[in-house]
Amino acid sequence: MSAFPLVSAQWLKGRLDDPKTIVLDATFHLPTMKRDAFAEFQAERIPGARFFDVDGIKDTGNPLPHMIPSPETFAEHVGRLGITKDSHVVCYDTYGLFSAARPWWMFRLFGHDAVSVLDGGLPAWKAAGMPVATDPPGGFDATTYQADFRPGLVRRVEEVMQNLNDPKEVVLDARPADRFDGSTPEPRPEVRGGHIPGSLNLPFNQLTDPDTKKVRDVRALADLFRDAGIKVGRDKVVASCGSGVTACALVLGLHLLGDETAAVYDGSWSEWGTRTDTPIDNPSA
Repeated sequence: MSAFPLVSAQWLKGRLDDPKTIVLDATFHLPTMKRDAFAEFQAERIPGARFFDVDGIKDTGNPLPHMIPSPETFAEHVGRLGITKDSHVVCYDTYGLFSAARPWWMFRLFGHDAVSVLDGGLPAWKAAGMPVATDPPGGFDATTYQADFRPGLVRRVEEVMQNLNDPKEVVLDARPADRFDGSTPEPRPEVRGGHIPGSLNLPFNQLTDPDTKKVRDVRALADLFRDAGIKVGRDKVVASCGSGVTACALVLGLHLLGDETAAVYDGSWSEWGTRTDTPIDNPSA
């Protein structure tokens, strides 16, 4: 079962009582924010929501911030959340669209197509006057989940390196323009500035309206990707960012335009910018 990648607050409100609809708070804060996403979830959430730990559902044996876990590890975490193959998963975050697309992409990566993002996240939910739960989160029964890995939706550093010599894919970077061009230092002090040679830039926050936090309409999205240099439907896109989280927002945007093949460079800049064998373009150097 496939699901439309974006759902409205009104749509979700009408399905909160459906046991097949599983709502996930997938809020992730950058370490510099010094905020506790789980504590905030416990204090305030969409009724019935469960917490998807973006910082914890990963390959914990890898020093990079957000490398994907094995299919078995993903299935174990998802089973603890009470999700089955019949579940329609709806992800949101407290920003609107910052980290919610990460689990959306991960579920698709591991073979689950019935997954959506709440358009505008918690801000849009509140703005629509929808109910918010502030009591302690309730419990739920764990399940046994089977993940089916789709390697075509993810890229490793070796594949991105090979693409430099034989370009078949376009790397699209979701970081802010001043980090892409190296004029602003990276938030992680050990990471070099600049970008992957030949890559293009589309900051992820341009995909949403700054007031409503909702994703822009398809015509505006098409213009954004075109202006960034992407030929939607023709270019094979690999999205990158700081650590693999906001890159997923670009994949969501492309999905809304009909491109279901875009991949994520999992290590993203936290990997590329720390290695010594990866070339960098830094116009500000």
